[in-house]
Amino acid sequence: MPRVVHFEIPSDDPERATRFYGDLFGWQFQKWEGGQPYWLVSTGAQGEPGIDGGLLQRTPHSPGVVNTVDVPDLDAYVARVEQGGGRVVAPKMAVPGVGWLAYAQDPDGNTFGMMQADPAA
Repeated sequence: MPRVVHFEIPSDDPERATRFYGDLFGWQFQKWEGGQPYWLVSTGAQGEPGIDGGLLQRTPHSPGVVNTVDVPDLDAYVARVEQGGGRVVAPKMAVPGVGWLAYAQDPDGNTFGMMQADPAA
């Protein structure tokens, strides 16, 4: 059964947000060396309950906090979104060393991600 495996928090001031969440919860942040400014969020040790996530610079089009669900076949789930009355808001894209990602909205306009892991990663 697909499960939430990642969250993303948009922030107007990522440096302030990393300090806030780090001080509040003890979360650790590592800047991703990719295109846009992005920080990987570690919320605890491997094997403990919970998921890790990311923090990014808010843009005028940021949808708010986004949860990403692990799926076995991204193309099939994208089709299921559209068949179910949702819509794709960012088509399938490669995330180097991780897998493939797409963003969609449910019929109420809530944005979520779907990730298919790259078995070679």
